[in-house]
Amino acid sequence: MKEYTIAAIPGDGIGTEVINAGVEVLKVLEKHDGGFKLHVKKYDWGSDYYRKHGIMMPEDGRDQIKDVDAIYFGSAGDPEVPDHITLWGLRLNICQPFDQYANVRPARLLPGIEGPLKGVTAYDLDWVIIRENSEGEYAGTGGRVHRDLPEEVGMDVAVFTRVGVERIQRFAMDIASSRPRKHLTLVTKSNAQRHGMVMWDDVFERVKADYPDVTTDKMLVDAMTTRMVLDPKSIDTVVATNLHADVLSDLAAALTGSLGIAPTANLNPERTFPSMFEPIHGSGFDIMGQGISNPIGSLWSAVMMLEHLGEPRAARKLMVAIEHVTAAGDVLSKDLGGNATTKEVTEAICKAICGENT
Repeated sequence: MKEYTIAAIPGDGIGTEVINAGVEVLKVLEKHDGGFKLHVKKYDWGSDYYRKHGIMMPEDGRDQIKDVDAIYFGSAGDPEVPDHITLWGLRLNICQPFDQYANVRPARLLPGIEGPLKGVTAYDLDWVIIRENSEGEYAGTGGRVHRDLPEEVGMDVAVFTRVGVERIQRFAMDIASSRPRKHLTLVTKSNAQRHGMVMWDDVFERVKADYPDVTTDKMLVDAMTTRMVLDPKSIDTVVATNLHADVLSDLAAALTGSLGIAPTANLNPERTFPSMFEPIHGSGFDIMGQGISNPIGSLWSAVMMLEHLGEPRAARKLMVAIEHVTAAGDVLSKDLGGNATTKEVTEAICKAICGENT
C-alpha cells in the first residue's frame, strides 16, 4: 500500500470548512479504495496566525512542508488584513519559491448543473486553462516612491523570461496533446503590450512547430472573454499569462455554474518541490460560519491531487461520486440553486463513494 503525506493548510474564511470536508471525503475514499493511505497534517497558517505573530506563516514554514507529497490549500484573504499581505504572505510565499509554475484550472459543466449560457451543453464547455504561475504580472517587481506626495509613483513591472514562457507553453502543449480535441489557444495582449506579449507570440511560433498533432490559434485577451461567452465550443485548452489566465479562469468558473465548484492545481511538474491543490473561490467571509460553503471546489481539487500522486483509480472514483451528486440534483449547495449545507453535500458524496444512494 502506498502512503502519502499531505500538508493541509485551510487558511482563511471558508477555507477551513472546505478543507475539513475534503479531508473527511478523502478518508472515506482511502477506506473504500484500499490502495493508499494518507497522512494529513494541518497547519494553522493564515490571517489568524498573522494577528498573533505579524506574519502569515512561520519563517521556516516552507522547510516544514518541503518534503510532503502534496499541499492541500484552502484560501487566503481576510477583510481585516490587506490583500497584498495575505496573498504574498501565504499563497504566493509557497507557490513561487516552490516553483509551482503551472497553474491548471479545468472548467466544465458537471452533470445536472446548468450554467448561465443558454443552450450550452457539457460537450460545448469543457476547457482546461493553463496559467503561468511564477512570473509575469505577479512577479512582485516594482515599488512605490514619494509616498503621500502629489508625485507619488507606484509601479508593478510584468517580468517575462524566455525560459518561463517556453516551459509553460510546452506544458500547455502537452496537456492539449493529451486531450481528444488536441487544440490550444494562446491568449496575449500583444497589440498593446509590444514587448513581453510579443515575446510570448514569438516563442509560441517556435514551440508549436514541435507539436504537429496540436492545432493552435491566438486571441487577444479582451476578445477571448467574448469568445468564451459567445462561442464556448470553439475552445479546448488555453494558455495565458499569470494575470490574464487568473481573470479568464474566474469567468470560466462562473460560466460553469459557480466559483464554488472550480478546482486548481499549482504544479511543479519536475517534482523538485511539492505541488499545491486548492479551490479557486477564495475565503468567502460573507458566508463563513454559516455552514453553506460549497465543498465541491475543494473535492475536485482533491481529484487533481490524487491524479498527481499517481492514484488515477481513486481520483476517478471521487470524480464519479461528485458527478453522481450533482446529477441527482437534490443535494446542492446554495450557489448551485439548492439549499443543502456543506455537511449535507459532503455526506452525499461520501455515500456515493460507498455506493449508497444519495
